[in-house]
Amino acid sequence: MSLLHLIVVAVVQGLTEFLPISSSAHLILVPLVGDWPDQGPTIDIAVHLGTLGAVMVYFRQDVATMFLGFLALLRGKVTPGARLFLLICVGTVPALVVGFVLASQGYLEQLRSPLVIAWATVVFGLVLWAADSLCLRVNKMEQLNFTAIVLIGLAQCLALIPGTSRSGITITAARSLGYDRSDAARISLLLSIPIILAAGSYAGWEVVQGGQLALGMDALVAAALAFVTALLAVALMMRWLRHASYTPFIIYRLALGAGLLYWLYG
Repeated sequence: MSLLHLIVVAVVQGLTEFLPISSSAHLILVPLVGDWPDQGPTIDIAVHLGTLGAVMVYFRQDVATMFLGFLALLRGKVTPGARLFLLICVGTVPALVVGFVLASQGYLEQLRSPLVIAWATVVFGLVLWAADSLCLRVNKMEQLNFTAIVLIGLAQCLALIPGTSRSGITITAARSLGYDRSDAARISLLLSIPIILAAGSYAGWEVVQGGQLALGMDALVAAALAFVTALLAVALMMRWLRHASYTPFIIYRLALGAGLLYWLYG
């Protein structure tokens, strides 16, 4: 990979992984727009590890609380941290099951097309706008229960369609259930931790099985750049959501989707 290609992939992944604009769509589009070859699984794993590190650093208190809760569960105690740990685990199961089935049958590759990305970007952008504009903001993170997390987890399965956005669809589901904007984002980002870890582990296993493991300086640079940009993106988004709406992200989605549709049909 050229240095420019490496930087673009890492920065795009870092900026889009946790914003409700679909990182998978952008990573599919990068080689098409830049006329570059696909970056390959090694770099994909590296940038995902970078973004995983970023969200864990930003939500380090929640991560520590869940870890201590897990240890409490091993001792037979159900603490607030244990409850949060169980909630995140339960919310992750639907996407893990559906994702594994689709990936093992090769269906995910069939969805990686600019046309699917374009329509998903527009449609789910409008769905996010409806949820953010019309739904009340009456629930806080402390009120998260197992019924709500299962519904959010089921919605997360739709993120397997490129262009949907994992963070976008989980935020949409949380807002539809009445959670305020910053807590909807917090729920979404905490749900990303086991999903990214599972997806990275699965991809890493496939790379090792295929004898393609060749982590080097490119992968380290990509991971570091993705970490920094993801941490910055999360911090700015969470700060923005304390006093504003998801409107800028929705406008971006509609503009991107409209541009792709014009390119495809025009």
